[in-house]
Amino acid sequence: MNWRLFVPEQWDAASPRTEDPAAVAARRQRCRIPADVGHVPKWQLALDMIDELESWGLDPPLVVADEGYGQDGAFRLGLTERDIPYVVGVRSDTALLEAEACRSVAPYAGTGRRPVPRYRQRRISARQLVLEGGRRALHTVRWRMGSKGPLRSRFAALRVRPAGVRIRRAYAGGELPVCWLLAEWPPGEPEPVKYWLSTLEADVPLRRLVGLAKIRWRIEHDYRELKTGLGLDHFEGRTWSGWHHHVTLVSVAHAFCTLERLNPKAPAAA
Repeated sequence: MNWRLFVPEQWDAASPRTEDPAAVAARRQRCRIPADVGHVPKWQLALDMIDELESWGLDPPLVVADEGYGQDGAFRLGLTERDIPYVVGVRSDTALLEAEACRSVAPYAGTGRRPVPRYRQRRISARQLVLEGGRRALHTVRWRMGSKGPLRSRFAALRVRPAGVRIRRAYAGGELPVCWLLAEWPPGEPEPVKYWLSTLEADVPLRRLVGLAKIRWRIEHDYRELKTGLGLDHFEGRTWSGWHHHVTLVSVAHAFCTLERLNPKAPAAA
């Protein structure tokens, strides 16, 4: 639906990490990178693309992302600000509070500022929270048929409050939002192997939650088709405009193939 070319900080003459701005400027000029294009974090590029989709009247019903995006609290906050539910991968050390955690006010000592409501419960990592729940909290879920039979694993789904630094700052003085923590703990593994956070509704069926968390296979399938079947990785140019022309043509070809697959074929003559 959309593309952005990520510009590393080393390619941004205005970046404090750039050691030789003149050399960077010359390199950018050779590649014809527009002067107003600089380094932007990948999570912000993703939000910018979502905003552009919405400007086209294509409102995403939800966003699925891997840990590279989901771990950043700013990305998750951006989706929440846009009222877009999500299922995103996170690391095992993601700081959380249990859903039952609530703010309390310490007794006033009589001097200084009056205490304000705050969470006094300990923050805990996603890994530790699932381990404390134990294997008894696991449910076996089959989410789709694979090429070698049904795909199934064991999952735990817990209601939690994300409690990382960005989230706490964004909700300073207010209640931290409650969402889902989903963890995959396959049989034979000593601990969970994957974690996700999701803002889907509280009564979402576990199988749907797992199915969305595991939908990355579809993304990888399309990406493989773009590269191997439609030539996405055939580009050997060195210019900004050339890359954009190439991915635009590949995207059009992919859209055509997708529409053809979805279009019911007229019965052929015998």
